[in-house]
Amino acid sequence: MAQSLVSIRELKSRLSHYLRLTRKGESVVITDRGLPIGRIVPIGQDLDQRLATMRESGQAQWSGRKLRSRAPVAKVRGRGSVAALLVEDRE
Repeated sequence: MAQSLVSIRELKSRLSHYLRLTRKGESVVITDRGLPIGRIVPIGQDLDQRLATMRESGQAQWSGRKLRSRAPVAKVRGRGSVAALLVEDRE
C-alpha cells in the first residue's frame, strides 16, 4: 500500500486531494513538525478484495486449493485445555 507524508498545514489546505488519495487506497501519514502523529487510511476491504490485492502486488501466492489440515504442534498433558492452562498461569 502506498503512503504519503503530509504536514498539518498542507493537509488543512489540500484536504480534498488527500481524501482522493485515500479513496484510491493510499494511506496518508500526518506529521507535526516532522513527527508522525496520525494516519488517514482507507476503509477496510473485505477479505477477498484484500487477498486479491496481495496476490496482484506479489505479497502472496495461492494456487486456489484448500490448505491441508495439520496435526497440532503441542499437546496438553493431563486434563484441561490450553485456555485453562493460560488462565491458571496468569493467576
